[in-house]
Amino acid sequence: MLKRTLLFSHPYHLSVKDEGESKTVPIEDIGYLVLEHPQISFTMNLIEELNNNNVAVVFCNSKHFPNAMLLNLDGHHLQGELFRQQIDISEPLKKNLWKQTVEAKIRNQSALLRKIGKDFCGLEVFAGNVKSGDSDNREAAAARIYWHQLFGREFTRDRYGPFPNMMLNYGYTILRAAVARALCGSGLLPTLGIHHHNRYNPFCLADDIMEPFRPYVDDIVYTIHEQFREMEILDKEAKTELLKLMTIDVKVGKSRRPLMVGLSQTTASLSRCFAGTGKKILYPRLC
Repeated sequence: MLKRTLLFSHPYHLSVKDEGESKTVPIEDIGYLVLEHPQISFTMNLIEELNNNNVAVVFCNSKHFPNAMLLNLDGHHLQGELFRQQIDISEPLKKNLWKQTVEAKIRNQSALLRKIGKDFCGLEVFAGNVKSGDSDNREAAAARIYWHQLFGREFTRDRYGPFPNMMLNYGYTILRAAVARALCGSGLLPTLGIHHHNRYNPFCLADDIMEPFRPYVDDIVYTIHEQFREMEILDKEAKTELLKLMTIDVKVGKSRRPLMVGLSQTTASLSRCFAGTGKKILYPRLC
């Protein structure tokens, strides 16, 4: 079932229905809950129910930017076994899975450039020459071409850079929460990455697996940027468009699914790779 993404940007008290609230949404229908106002309050009973239904709760800071997540770490009946398989994977397998990930990311970047009528040929070459573990960093080389084609030669992708960097940051943070939720639902630990390994990063695996999905965020941001070139604030309308990310259609294999469903297919295939019953991560193809 397609889950809903809810954004609360004004003061609210959130609770379960039997605690007397008049406006209700079935918890089973919620996939992501984004809380961005300092005067939002909630009951622990609600948090327990959200956790039981594997809802990704995203908390925003005083600048209304996502900076924390609440995730269920008991989301699968084979949790212990899957954790052990994830911990025990070999270095060659990690490098192979990262190679697949970089290839899928570059192909989707190329597909987005083709979709919007920009030169994509250089990226096609990079996608076909990724080595095990991306040892010669084709990902970075492709990124330099990609960003210049997407937003112009003056643009630099920088977390603290000028617009539209802030919109990209917001979209990526929502995507990261969605990937972490899907990983937990597949019984995997988001902390243990196949490539990212910063000791202070609790979501290394989410940062790995989200890479081929980033162009879907870029597509939304590009559209907003083209329509409102003078806009240099991340307003509610822009956030609403970015939150639609979870419901856009993606192509996985021969099927089209909403992105949040595609994410679950991707993380389930990753779990099979860790278990030795699969060899390929099922990433979507942007088209």
